[in-house]
Amino acid sequence: MDWLASVDIYCERVGLGFWAEPFNALSNLSFIIAALWAAIEARKRGADGAIWLLIGMAGLIGVGSFTFHTFAKTWSEYADTIPIWSFVAMFVFIAMARVGGVRPGRIGAIALGVAAVVVVITLASGEGVAPAPGTLNEPEFLNGSAQYAPAWIALLVFSVLSWRRKHPMWPWIWAATAVFSLSLVFRTVDMAVCPIFPVGSHFVWHLLNGAMIALLLQMLLRAPAPIGRGPSVHPHREK
Repeated sequence: MDWLASVDIYCERVGLGFWAEPFNALSNLSFIIAALWAAIEARKRGADGAIWLLIGMAGLIGVGSFTFHTFAKTWSEYADTIPIWSFVAMFVFIAMARVGGVRPGRIGAIALGVAAVVVVITLASGEGVAPAPGTLNEPEFLNGSAQYAPAWIALLVFSVLSWRRKHPMWPWIWAATAVFSLSLVFRTVDMAVCPIFPVGSHFVWHLLNGAMIALLLQMLLRAPAPIGRGPSVHPHREK
């Protein structure tokens, strides 16, 4: 693997310069804003270490994605994807335990299953495969958006279950799922809109994902503890 190989899979990038994707790079501020909002609320509500770790991961998504869309190398692609999937894994674990009341053992089994699906879909779509030295990447199936199918399915299932069980946080979860669904559309059509909109639509994926993460973090901060599962995430639950 050539860690220094150039990666060009987005409409906005037309060269190899650091600022060749200004919209894609600067739109990552949405993740930083989401993390800052969550940090303010977490401090007010006395959130524990697990929630603070999740907030830190949200901020790292913005840093990693900014790095990828500026350096645009194989190594920076991993700086982008590792924080994303680390956040997904941690969020699923915390949300299932604190919102769904699922036991840690069952969460581990579910996490392994989701990880297996992610690996299969990633390999099948070709996402994350480095280009040959001196060449640029060709758009992958669905422009690489297929790798996010497990996350979308997990959010959809979580939304349905929370609604059927009349969980007080279900509107937040449904809102996050709707925003993520829309963001996937903008990620997928990025290369297709190039002829009419040279900037592309990938930056909208960043903005909407920042909003989605903000909704999920705020949901966790406001969620009451499951019945019989101990104290809430925070001692000062919203009235």
